[in-house]
Amino acid sequence: MTDHSPTDLTDPSYAELLAKIALLEQQQKQQQDAYQQRLREQQQQYEKQLKAYQVQIEHLIEKQKLLIHQLFGQKNEALTPKQDHLGKESALEDLSALEQIKDNAQAELDNDSHTASTNESVNTDSQMLITQSESKQTDTNSDDNKPAKPKRERRIVIPDNLEVRTIIHEPESITCGCGCQMKQIGEDVQDKLGLIPACFYRERHIYPKYACQHCQRQSFSKQPIDDTQNQNHRLIQAKVPAGVIVKSIATAELLAHIIISKFADHQPLYRQSLIYGRSGVHLSDSTMADWVGRCGVALEPLVKRLHELLLTQPILHADETPVNILKFNNNKGKLKQGYVWAYLTPQHCQSYGGFKAVVYDFAESRRNEHPKAFLDKWQGQLICDDYNGYKCLFKQKQAVIEVGCMAHARRKFHELHIKGQSLVAHEALALFQKLYAVECQIDALFEKNETPSPRVATTVVAIRQQHAKPIAKALYRWLQEKRLGTTKNASITKAIEYCLKRWQALTRYLEDGSLPIDMRSTASQGAEMRPWALGRKNWLFAGSLKSGQRAAVIMSLIQSARLNGLDVYAYLSDVLKRLPTHKDKDIDELLPHVWKLQ
Repeated sequence: MTDHSPTDLTDPSYAELLAKIALLEQQQKQQQDAYQQRLREQQQQYEKQLKAYQVQIEHLIEKQKLLIHQLFGQKNEALTPKQDHLGKESALEDLSALEQIKDNAQAELDNDSHTASTNESVNTDSQMLITQSESKQTDTNSDDNKPAKPKRERRIVIPDNLEVRTIIHEPESITCGCGCQMKQIGEDVQDKLGLIPACFYRERHIYPKYACQHCQRQSFSKQPIDDTQNQNHRLIQAKVPAGVIVKSIATAELLAHIIISKFADHQPLYRQSLIYGRSGVHLSDSTMADWVGRCGVALEPLVKRLHELLLTQPILHADETPVNILKFNNNKGKLKQGYVWAYLTPQHCQSYGGFKAVVYDFAESRRNEHPKAFLDKWQGQLICDDYNGYKCLFKQKQAVIEVGCMAHARRKFHELHIKGQSLVAHEALALFQKLYAVECQIDALFEKNETPSPRVATTVVAIRQQHAKPIAKALYRWLQEKRLGTTKNASITKAIEYCLKRWQALTRYLEDGSLPIDMRSTASQGAEMRPWALGRKNWLFAGSLKSGQRAAVIMSLIQSARLNGLDVYAYLSDVLKRLPTHKDKDIDELLPHVWKLQ
């Protein structure tokens, strides 16, 4: 066997080697191509995941900014908000301390410089007020060129209807240096505001017994006497007045105070028990809970009647807020989210013969069956947000018309503006501001006029058609133009689409002078939900569904009384007194918008 030279190109084995090398190179290239393809696919997948993470991070940052603004930012949605000093209370306390030091120093100077007794009663506070008034006059003279601002109505700190307790401070001696007695030639009066903590008293009810001595003598002399006459005239005594809680030691005034403290002042019963204990009265929270529960049952017919009358109104506003409910399963308590639904009449409802009232409906969920059941067979215009739970009312045969809330539409642009996520949000806010400026003109013409008068729907419609409708058209054109230049998932796109989809409902107020521009105009600055928001921070959750429904009954009467400008304590205590003996046919007399103190 002969050896072949590796350089011999004619050798068959060399050709085989070349073919194998080419095959290996081809396989290696295929493997490299496949590897590069896998790398590209993985890179695309990683880039897609990274983009999704970036979107998620941006969304979380938006939520964090919004949460920070809700916690620490200004609650008012003004276009150019002015932030208050974060330490305003501390600053006021420091200022008061400095003023007190100044007053003390001034008093020492007065005592050193004036030795006469007639000058001892000089009031340092009055000197300070004079100094302040002089400085204000100087500032006024220097600012003559500035436009004068309207003066705010001065609020009286000490009302005239308070009890006056007079304390006379006589000098140590009224003997003059010459030896004669001085005569009073005048006096200085200084009023101060005092406070007596919750003052309990014992209300003792005495029922005198009366008997006829003549009848008694006849009975002793064994003379015949009619049994009926004997029963009617032998002993007379007044009947025990009927109370809302039978055989209870609590008066109607105490019950009203406990209920208002819990549901209006947001004081849980255990806190009230501690407060009353400082006055020497020990009321357990279980006892007060029993009283509150019985009062809630007694007040239910009033709220049912108020519900019936509410469904006769042509315009209603609906809103909801979450409240936790405690539920027990296998002796273990667990919180479940329930909801309070509020239904109330608009603020200017009296202009078309309506009345101010709010009725709460406590439910265990946010399903649409709850507003459907509450507004059963009702026909009218419903002011609400874009929650799907209300949509079933507009699709039914009953004539319920949807009315949008302009404040909800504006808020979406305002959130983008304060977070700096949109360069055009301020343009929309400027147009919204013009719409609200027209409403301010209407308010100045009626409610906020020097001589307030009820609204006239035809006049309101005429003003809105002349001034607000062109602005609304300009806003609609702006929304359409900006929508064409935005991406699908952008935050500004969601705000724009919210307005465009509900534009008919949002602008329905332009054609009806009885409709408000937003939900905030339907009640006293949106106060229908504020008691629940404040209350759940104190009592945290409702003990049961029944407990939540009872709270809804009581708060319906309390908030309706507030809407009608009533003294809630006077109203509730009077109702609890009259309710046990009041006739069912005259129950309307006890409703907040009809009630009069007897």
